Formats: sequence, C-alpha cells, structure tokens
Amino acid sequence: MIVLVGGSNAVNLADGLDGLAASLLLVALGSYALLCYMSGHVKIADYLNIMFVSGSGEMAVYCLALVGGCLGFLWYNCHPAQVFMGDTGSLPLGGALALAAIVSKHEMLLLLIGGIFVIEAVSVLLQVVYFRTTGGKRLFRMAPLHHHFELKGWAESQVVTRFVILAVLFGLVALASLKIR
Repeated sequence: MIVLVGGSNAVNLADGLDGLAASLLLVALGSYALLCYMSGHVKIADYLNIMFVSGSGEMAVYCLALVGGCLGFLWYNCHPAQVFMGDTGSLPLGGALALAAIVSKHEMLLLLIGGIFVIEAVSVLLQVVYFRTTGGKRLFRMAPLHHHFELKGWAESQVVTRFVILAVLFGLVALASLKIR
C-alpha cells in the first residue's frame, strides 16, 4: 500500500510544469520495462542474480505501452502546453509505475529510478514540517521543488530539462546496480 500510494502521490506532485511529469514517467517506465523484462526472463535473471518473476515480462509490455502513451501526450504537453494531465492522469500513471515496481520485485529501486519524484515529495514534506515548526518560515521559496527553482529565476523548460537529465542518470545508476548487487 505504501508503494502504491507513495508512487501515485509523488507523480501527482511532480505534475506542475509543462512536460515534467510525462518526461519523468518516460524515463521511469522505460527503466521498469527493462527491469520487468529481465525479471521475467530466466537466463537474464539468473545471469544478473535477480529474482525470476514468472509473468513479469507482460508488465514490460504494459510499461512500454504507457511510454508510448506518454510520448504521444508529451507532443501536446510540452511548453506551452495545449493539454494538461491533472490528477486524472498523474495518479493512475504513478500507480502504474508503483505496480511495475511491485510486479518486478524491485520496490526499493523505485526510490532511485523515481528519484526526482521522491525529491519532489520530500520537498513538500520538508516544507510543511519546517513551516509548522518554525512558526511560518519557509525552507524553500515554494514547494514542490520545481516551483522553487522557477522562483529562483530558472525558465520552465530549463527546470524540466535538468530534472529529466537527473532522472536519466538515476535510471542508469539503478540499472547498473543490478549486476553489482
């Protein structure tokens, strides 16, 4: 339950700039498509010394279908957005990402693959706790973190691009960690 609720809400919090949530989901769902495929393939799972999960290969197909959907959506959601995702899109897509983590038995890697989502959610939690404990002072100019950088003067596309670069790095590190474990 924690993984599903946390994943859904973290993606929802990241859906505040044109193209941000969809771009981050492309990276995260693509990474989990690979993880699900590798977990569902006996020889690859044995080689990487990860748990073989029968049927998780089908989840890879589902993840790739969501990647395709996010790509099509991103065409109209990039800056300036013509279509918005909102709660109706971000909550189920976050749940689907969490479900991929659960099905592939790599729930802990969701913290790394979805690192930007985690950072965004933690920034909101820290802002609320700091605001309440200090009597109204703010830790960030605004939460979630992407709005803080906007208020510091970064352009919207600059924030999105840098967050996506970090998401790609998080995904690559998570995938590289499979053989190290």
